[in-house]
Amino acid sequence: MNLIASVESALSGLAAWLWGPPMVILLVGGGLFLVVHSRLLPYRHFRHAIRVARGDYDHPDDAGQVPHFHALSTALSGTLGLGNVAGVAVAITMGGPGAIFWMWVTALVGVVTKFYTCTLAIMYRGRDSQGELQGGPMYVVREGLGPRWWPLALLFALAGLVGTLPVFQANQLVALLRDTIAIPAGLATGDEHFLFDLACGAVIALLVLTVVVGHVQRVGRVTARLVPAMVLGYLLLSAGVLVQFAGAIPSALLQIISDAFSGEAAAGGLVGTVIMIGVRRGAFSNEAGIGTEAMAHGAAKTSEPVREGLVAMLGPIIDTLLVCTLTALVILVTGVWDGGDLDGVTLTAMAFEFAYPGVGAILLTVMVTLLALSTILSFWYYGSKCLGYLAGAEHQHHYIWIYSVLVVVGSVSSLTLVISLIDAMYALMAVPTMVSTLLLAPRVRRAAREYFRLRVAD
Repeated sequence: MNLIASVESALSGLAAWLWGPPMVILLVGGGLFLVVHSRLLPYRHFRHAIRVARGDYDHPDDAGQVPHFHALSTALSGTLGLGNVAGVAVAITMGGPGAIFWMWVTALVGVVTKFYTCTLAIMYRGRDSQGELQGGPMYVVREGLGPRWWPLALLFALAGLVGTLPVFQANQLVALLRDTIAIPAGLATGDEHFLFDLACGAVIALLVLTVVVGHVQRVGRVTARLVPAMVLGYLLLSAGVLVQFAGAIPSALLQIISDAFSGEAAAGGLVGTVIMIGVRRGAFSNEAGIGTEAMAHGAAKTSEPVREGLVAMLGPIIDTLLVCTLTALVILVTGVWDGGDLDGVTLTAMAFEFAYPGVGAILLTVMVTLLALSTILSFWYYGSKCLGYLAGAEHQHHYIWIYSVLVVVGSVSSLTLVISLIDAMYALMAVPTMVSTLLLAPRVRRAAREYFRLRVAD
């Protein structure tokens, strides 16, 4: 136990150090630079982005592996996961309501950041060791910046191997199943908690194995069905809570804004703490500037890099500005966050149970199961591509066995350990992603201007 506590403490300290002011400057400051650099161009073309996403410009002969919508669904299934349900609860617990404001900031600048990173993912796709086109920050570095920048590509691939592990999703899904189903039914008490968590982790691992043997095409087909359904279901569930507590919404919004600059509700009581936590959880939610989304969009069947950038920029709007905001308001208007000792997905479940007595936690469990499974499926794809880059594409299929084992490990680990581990790796992944994006930004702007000048009228 002392060893586990020491590891948790070390990882927590590493994550806190990595997510200091320099990382905030890189992600938020770098994103603001891209907003100015683009002269707000991405914001002006949302209608065209929606048309591209729904397939109006798809061409079956284009290079790539999946259609635009499947690429967006795969990317969204990675972001529209427990980061939007449990991650928001963690943000409020650690940073107070004001942390949500800084999540909004990361999403607003993340729209442009994703436009740039995912345009580059297509612009600088590279061949893996089996000759197949791949996208992602490691290939952007290799193809766009050249061989002398190889340490950045190596850093991303190594951090991505760990950062895309399913430990957080498995941990929180199993915690919700245990707290809302097993314990009330008397299926898990005392020492039986560990056995229940272990059994659930094994079942989840088997489900993942069943799907991912079909590779990204199957993942794309599955998530293209799961993502719209789970988004709609979660929106309806959340809207029902907000209708019940409509009178509390204005004060909740005001508290989010006021606490963002006062820091009174944050652990430690400093506004800097609120900002760090908000940016950290925002990055975990929408992944803008982290680089994982570029790997999904890099598989899109398209010959137009700008089109995929336009599709990708829809992600932060859907997952953070919409879904995360709804989750935050549900937690705040029900009042379950204030004065309790709950955190993570259990806090969110308590909010829904408060609004829908007797059924709220069960309804959320159904939604979270879909959210978590879709994220776990997408993260397998990301990790396998990192392994393929490091060891050769012919070896990347071995990643699924490591991944499945770690689904089980994550289900029985502590929340503190898994959050600290993933946060630390996300910070390391952001460095090569943002550095390469900022260096190559002029090429994206030129391509975007040419695209809109010649190819579209809207």
